[in-house]
Amino acid sequence: MRKKPVKIVVNDLMQKNYVYYLTEPEGGNFHPEFKPELTPKDMLELGVFGGKYMTDCEKEFPKSWFEKARLSPEKADPKLNYFRINASLPLSEWVKRGWIYPEDPRGWFQWYCRYYMGRRCDDDERQIKRWRAIRRHAEQIRKNCPGMDLDCRKKQRQALLHWAYDSRKI
Repeated sequence: MRKKPVKIVVNDLMQKNYVYYLTEPEGGNFHPEFKPELTPKDMLELGVFGGKYMTDCEKEFPKSWFEKARLSPEKADPKLNYFRINASLPLSEWVKRGWIYPEDPRGWFQWYCRYYMGRRCDDDERQIKRWRAIRRHAEQIRKNCPGMDLDCRKKQRQALLHWAYDSRKI
């Protein structure tokens, strides 16, 4: 546990003066059922969300996360994704489906980045449950693809990367 909570104030395109506290060590003290295979830094380097997701959040997170990140400041570019395919729904669809909460207006990945940094909040249980549910896609790849055929089910593989599952190892 951190000795003293660290206050974070967010001012980006989607949040103004949003405050949260880091109460756990970076990358540690995760819920026992939450075992992501990729860190946020790994995910950004592999290419997730067409590179658009975090282009205005560099002040909030460690600089090292962005050193090799595949980013696209103007608009999402599926060619930046590891599997070079779009595996995302638009944010408007996430809102429509009730997946977006005010604390994390960008959705699951924003929640994960903040959780990884040490924030704990009321939404943790819901997000971890959503993360666990995505495993079904890994099982579909195992069931339907020859071992390590990265060209098989690319969209599902890219979606798994978006959820911190390393689909390159399936």
